[in-house]
Amino acid sequence: AAANWRRSQYTQYLAGTVHIEPNNILDEIMPPVLKPEMSKVDGLAFIGLSLARKSDRGHNQSVTHQIAFDLNDILDRGYEYLSATNDDGWLVGGGEPGPPKSYKLAAKDSAHVELMRIGTYNPEWGGISETEIIEVMKSGKILIPQVEVLPTDVIANKDSPPELEIRFDMPHGPDFVDTTAPLPANWQLRFIHNQLFKHFYNPSRFCPGPFHSTIVRKAEFRSKKHKDAYFAMCDAVLKKWKIAGPRPLNANPVDNKSGIWLFADRTKPTHFFPPNFLPPYDTEEKRKIILSYLTEEWDEETLSWKKAKYPEKKKAPPAEKSFMEWCGNPIETLLGAGRADDKSADLETK
Repeated sequence: AAANWRRSQYTQYLAGTVHIEPNNILDEIMPPVLKPEMSKVDGLAFIGLSLARKSDRGHNQSVTHQIAFDLNDILDRGYEYLSATNDDGWLVGGGEPGPPKSYKLAAKDSAHVELMRIGTYNPEWGGISETEIIEVMKSGKILIPQVEVLPTDVIANKDSPPELEIRFDMPHGPDFVDTTAPLPANWQLRFIHNQLFKHFYNPSRFCPGPFHSTIVRKAEFRSKKHKDAYFAMCDAVLKKWKIAGPRPLNANPVDNKSGIWLFADRTKPTHFFPPNFLPPYDTEEKRKIILSYLTEEWDEETLSWKKAKYPEKKKAPPAEKSFMEWCGNPIETLLGAGRADDKSADLETK
């Protein structure tokens, strides 16, 4: 949240819509880059995941990089719950098709999750050369596991009006004692992120908040009841995905190369890096490597490493619970039953 707030303030400051005293500029509005005084020019290059997926409801030039999740399931293309968004409209689920299907800016699907913001490819501006990044990523110095992810939440961030984001959190920490215990969902993201942060030390390096993909910006709901109904719909979808478990981000059913991408910006994934650290991950050697990178986390306030803190593992629901009890009654949720009980429990784990 702090990183997202700083980014928002930084953008508004550059646009001239917010005033901040000059001596507080670095502390209050810059993103949490590694070396603020040496980060000369802001940029959008990053390493991350692509969740792009072509859809007949989206832009006809969208491409498919994964078939695990149809993000249209959590969109409100018919504006039943939302009254307005910014002019980009829906960023995921195939993107915006443009007239006559929609009257937002036509754009391809740009669904993604940032693992490390690079900024620019100019070292003099605080970035890294594209050539150096590609050489490192192809060298094997960064271990890339078979990436399997699970969406864990849909939230409205702290912006006003908010961005809607789909989150990919680790629901609990790994078991550092029983090394045969299953690893938590989304462990691969922290594993790769920490390696990238330990290898690259360019001044503009940072990560924009928790691992997430922005769905839409400046989301305005018709009413609180409509907002509750929208998030109840999302919760039902998330529970369906949870039952299926983490999924690889492959473009077709026969692929087995769920890896990561280099993006010039969110609309331009340019280089794909396939897995080079392959399953199984329960051998003693591999588990030691994995856990060694999950013991720490980057503190964006102090710009240093600290011991990682994870939510406690939640107890599984009783085995006798029926599917309808577990997933919720969609008719009740759409009539406004809300998501308060489930949501409060989820938030306690973050």
